[in-house]
Amino acid sequence: MKSRDASVSRGVTSNMETFTAQVAAIENLTHDVRVIRLELIHPPEIRFEAGQFVSFEVPKAGLPFPVTRPYSIASSPANPYAIDLLLNLVPGGPGSTFLFSLQTGDPVSFRGPAGTFVLREYPDRRLLFVATGTGIAPIRSMLHARLPSPRPIALVWGLRHEHDLYYQDELAALAEQFPEFSYTITLSQPSSSWTGAVGRVQMHLESHIEAVEDLAVYVCGSKAMITSVIEQIRSRGMCPIHREQYF
Repeated sequence: MKSRDASVSRGVTSNMETFTAQVAAIENLTHDVRVIRLELIHPPEIRFEAGQFVSFEVPKAGLPFPVTRPYSIASSPANPYAIDLLLNLVPGGPGSTFLFSLQTGDPVSFRGPAGTFVLREYPDRRLLFVATGTGIAPIRSMLHARLPSPRPIALVWGLRHEHDLYYQDELAALAEQFPEFSYTITLSQPSSSWTGAVGRVQMHLESHIEAVEDLAVYVCGSKAMITSVIEQIRSRGMCPIHREQYF
């Protein structure tokens, strides 16, 4: 999902720690999405909950002071020595401009972890994850943290075009390894050759929300998508819904 510099509406804590790290790897996933791995230097470890984010202070043209930009951690909390960040290039955006300029070996500092969009314990509930675009970042962390699971886990992820696809092999491998996990990738603007799911994520939730009494939902994306998904689920009944808004 393209965002206004991947800024996120989140509950930021005031006691975030400052970390220094080094860019260990950069991988371009699509024409405008990349993942960078930051290896911790000081402190040498970062303890975080799946779904949390870290924040960078970056320069912005025309301002004499830096601005803060948060990015969700896309990697599993099981590795405290490095974090993966999923980045969407936003032309002119101070956050993505800074992070896309980083090269392997560059030092970088950030603050964190923070955020309340984290996994809760629902031992008796199915989990449904709904994301659009790079809103998959915190949910990817959650999937790696929660699998294997005694209860079914489903993901519905929306993108636009075939050239926006990534993480396909990883999701297929997770589904093969963990039979309790299933996923749907849907494209809103596919070509005529696309044979997968078509349309917005809301069009692919019905089979998951026929009954909501044993369901818990995590949704990450635009405000409009989140509002629509919540209304759709609430029309079936009440269940826990956790949300993270990407602008």
